[in-house]
Amino acid sequence: MTNHTMVTEFTLLGIPETEGLEKVLLLLFSALYTCALLGNFLILTAVISSQQLHTPMYFFLGNLSIFDLGFCSTTAPKMLSYLSGQGQGISFQGCVVQLFFYHCLGCTECFLYTVMAYDRFVAICYPLRYTVIMNHRVCCVLATGTWMSGCVHAIILTSLTFQLPYCGPSEVDYYFCDMPAVLLLACEDPSLAQRVGFTNVGLLSLICFFLILVSYTRIGISISKIRSTEGRQRAFSTCSAHLTAIICAYGPVIVIYLQPSPSPLLGAIIQILNNLVTPTLNPLIYSLRNKDVKSALRNVFLKRNLSLENK
Repeated sequence: MTNHTMVTEFTLLGIPETEGLEKVLLLLFSALYTCALLGNFLILTAVISSQQLHTPMYFFLGNLSIFDLGFCSTTAPKMLSYLSGQGQGISFQGCVVQLFFYHCLGCTECFLYTVMAYDRFVAICYPLRYTVIMNHRVCCVLATGTWMSGCVHAIILTSLTFQLPYCGPSEVDYYFCDMPAVLLLACEDPSLAQRVGFTNVGLLSLICFFLILVSYTRIGISISKIRSTEGRQRAFSTCSAHLTAIICAYGPVIVIYLQPSPSPLLGAIIQILNNLVTPTLNPLIYSLRNKDVKSALRNVFLKRNLSLENK
């Protein structure tokens, strides 16, 4: 190791096969990023400010908004900087931080969607005991557990990646510091870290997806036993937003894992869908069809207008 110069900065080569499209992508991704930040900030404001929304379902929705704000901000600013021509370099420490938060928030997403599915399962299958089972303490424990699990998962993957020496080349063939792209630059054999990382991520996703399927299978059985059509529609409407969000989050991942040898461009598109498009869609999914959220937002803006008029 004394004969090598250690890497202090990486160069992100950007999105594969998009040369010449930088300005178009900059406009598109800037709009998506702005919408994601604004939409999730509004959802979070509504959940915090309205007493009507201080329920377990909206508590986890607030956590999802915090997650979306962080997740899209992990990769988007550097990508927009690169697309605007301000340089493709990222420091070694910046690469470590980016990889850590990407996997921390990605793991948190899996657990959070699972917890939200469990919340809907209790609400539909045990409505009379819902407030007892999903009390304030249980909700706090579940939310804390999702974030702590994400941190532990990210620490493992980040340690596996950066315990290896990096002495050149320093060009990351991707638009952010993801584990597979960075490990290819290690000076020692990265096969162990690659296997452990792939198994860790894949197993975690499969377990969470299986638990979500179990919850919604039980929910479907319970809904089918409701005699009135109105009752079935009301029960299904409480789950439809969450189901749509899960499809948006897991659909792209399933597609890429079903490909025997996915192209780099397809992989980048899937990542962008997860990093930018899904955080942009989540506020629309949960607010446009939700009267409580829209009512809370109207009250927030009315109070804001009244305070400005009084001044």
